[in-house]
Amino acid sequence: MNHSPQNITFISTVHKEIGMCNAEELACILSEEHPDVVFLEALPETYSDYDKMTFSSFGVYHANLEIKALQLFSSRSLVEYVPVLNSGWSELFELKYNQVCENPEFRKMLEEFNALVGELGIKFLNSDDSVKLQQRIRMLEDIILNDKDLKARFNIELDAYEDSMLNNIYSFCRNNQFEKAVFMCGVAHRKSLIEKIQSYNSKDTSNLNWTTLGN
Repeated sequence: MNHSPQNITFISTVHKEIGMCNAEELACILSEEHPDVVFLEALPETYSDYDKMTFSSFGVYHANLEIKALQLFSSRSLVEYVPVLNSGWSELFELKYNQVCENPEFRKMLEEFNALVGELGIKFLNSDDSVKLQQRIRMLEDIILNDKDLKARFNIELDAYEDSMLNNIYSFCRNNQFEKAVFMCGVAHRKSLIEKIQSYNSKDTSNLNWTTLGN
């Protein structure tokens, strides 16, 4: 299927509102981008038919930051919502997260990161400073765990998690025509996904033009 160029803006987010990082700010960014399609790091059941009904009938907003922003944006623009996760995190993620969260230094670093998110909003999430801090957090996680086997298993799962999202996006793009889309995904995946998108584009024949918000 031959397509005219399809444009996708990659936006890094968090999944809950924190201070200046809120649904209204993200909805404004969506309005500026004005996408026909919104790809989201979410499972199909994350925004269920019941959730859609309670919003359309009673104006009940979703607790998820990105979906609430989508609800605000979709109330004034027609947009197709596409969740791109095949499955959620396994018990391995919970095991890793529970272990690192017991460490006071890790909690302090995470609190400092969230404070910057609350103060500076989505602009910070889509900055080089955010990527650098996320790398420091990831390095501290590895030091705390000190478990090469767990790290290797987690990295395999992380790759599969991210690859499934990109595979679903590229599959959708090959089979559907649109002019503009956005892909919203948690900030922890920013650096890795930017690199993977470059790799995918070098191998895939789809006529996709990726832009990264903030870069």
